[in-house]
Amino acid sequence: MELRLFTPEHAREVADWPLSAEESALWCGRRESPVAELTVIGWQRHSDVSAFLLVEEEQPLAYGELWFDEGESEVELARLIVAPEHRGRGMGRELARRLLAQAVGDGADSVFLRVHPDNDRALKCWLSAGFVPVESRLAAQWNTRQPVYYLWLRNALSPLRAVDVGQDASAA
Repeated sequence: MELRLFTPEHAREVADWPLSAEESALWCGRRESPVAELTVIGWQRHSDVSAFLLVEEEQPLAYGELWFDEGESEVELARLIVAPEHRGRGMGRELARRLLAQAVGDGADSVFLRVHPDNDRALKCWLSAGFVPVESRLAAQWNTRQPVYYLWLRNALSPLRAVDVGQDASAA
């Protein structure tokens, strides 16, 4: 099993992985099923986004993105999804672990992800992969401009700076 850079020839396949419009909304906020292939390709056009596939024997198993905030040395794991036929076998946890390793290898000091509040299965997966909820004030701050009140998680090893949670930096 290996983590590879995503290439557009897999866009149609990944776009078909959500099995319903509800699942699409939980995955990427789009209420369409399947998601348009050009939408998936378009996500790769942002310079601060790197997309990956978890692959085994040339078979794509899972997809995820790293969203870089170089000014903060932070990365958000985003749009994580497992192919339907590979769900329930630890592929999401493996994807999260490998993306985390990639982010740290690329210089990230902190790694976060957000989970739709109705996505219990994903929340359980990310918690089992070593992520923990961020402090409630920080989550509230990050949710101020979001379409839903996401559950924000950080890798348990990621530091939270005092300035992130609205405290006086000298108190840290």
